[in-house]
Formats: sequence, C-alpha cells, structure tokens
Amino acid sequence: MSALSGPERPPASGGAPRKLVLLLHGLGADGNDLIGLAEPWGRLLPHAHFAAPDAPEPCDMAPVGRQWFSLADPSPASMTEGAIRAADVLNADIDARLDVLGLSESDLALVGFSQGTMMSLHVAYRRSAPCAGVLGFSGRLVGGERLGGELRARPPALLVHGDADDMVPVGALFEAATTLGACDVPVQWHVSRGIGHGIAPDGLQIGGLFLHDVLGRAG
Repeated sequence: MSALSGPERPPASGGAPRKLVLLLHGLGADGNDLIGLAEPWGRLLPHAHFAAPDAPEPCDMAPVGRQWFSLADPSPASMTEGAIRAADVLNADIDARLDVLGLSESDLALVGFSQGTMMSLHVAYRRSAPCAGVLGFSGRLVGGERLGGELRARPPALLVHGDADDMVPVGALFEAATTLGACDVPVQWHVSRGIGHGIAPDGLQIGGLFLHDVLGRAG
C-alpha cells in the first residue's frame, strides 16, 4: 500500500502502466488540484499512470487543504527542516507505488507545483537511483546549500515560473537552476510572461514535452 492517498488516473491506453508520473500539489491544496494534468499529458504519455497524493498534514494556514510541511515560519532553515521531515513520507510513498506497479526509478517522473516543487527537488536528488526527470512549476529549491554534500542522483530538471509570480518570485527559478547546475544536474528553465502563481498554457505544453522526452516513447 502507498503511504499517501489521493486521486489517480490509469493509463489512457487502457493497458498496464509502463511509467509513473507523480504530481505533488502546493500549500493549501490537495491532489485534486493537479490530477487534471493527466488529461492533456496522458495523450503524450498513453502508458503512464498518474497519481496526485494528498500531502500528509492538514494546512495550518488555511481552513482547508493539505501541506507537505508548515510555512508558518518561512525562514530558509525552517523550510529545509520541514522538507527533510516530509521526505521520509514521500520516499516511502514513491517506493510503495513503484513496487505495486512493478516499475523502476527510471520509469518515474516527479512533477511539483509550488511547495510540491520544493518536495520534488528535495527528494529526487537524494534518492539512491535517479528518476527519469523532475518538472517543477512556481517553486524553489530548499536546502540548496546542503545539496552538494547530499547529492546521490542527477535526473534532469525543467523549472517553469511566471515572471509575475508574487508568491514565489521568479528569482527562485534562477537560484535553483544555478545551484542544480553547479552540482552538474542537467537543468532547463522556462519563464511564462505575464503569469502569476500558476501554470500557463505554454508551461503546460513545454512541461508535457519534457515528460515525453525523459520518459521516452514507451510512456
């Protein structure tokens, strides 16, 4: 059984899953916020299983929704410690899902939005084997100063951000890309013009093409 629950979508092909796309939502949302991405991306990845687990904690800054960790204290040290704690649950969930589906790390792509991007970036580069790729929307890299000493894998990353984001400024994209690049991680980035804290059509399209590329035509 997976450590976390949330909405899932089986492969559009109707066959057995050959790939897994894990969609990690942002603060105050839940898996329903991202599972709709399975519709447009499922056409590019007809053999991929999409899962959008709900984060493990109720949001402590809103009456509804979930959180991977609290942002009541938004200091870098507090966010890093929160990501470390949440990583145990997320890693257990990833391990369980791959085992149940009979898939390997190379069949997995992590997709995050906002706080979900923080978790995707934190976990992917510290697992013992590389996943196929990491796609992060509107997020940041937490604990970047520790990454060089904790790095275990180098899956490629695509970071997408709106230049009008007033919740997580677009500068966070460039900080993350610089840190990942310094660790020899293959990283691409895209800025959606005039877009705030959300996923624009151009980011959706570019993200889908990235997933198709890293997961391969069998996806």
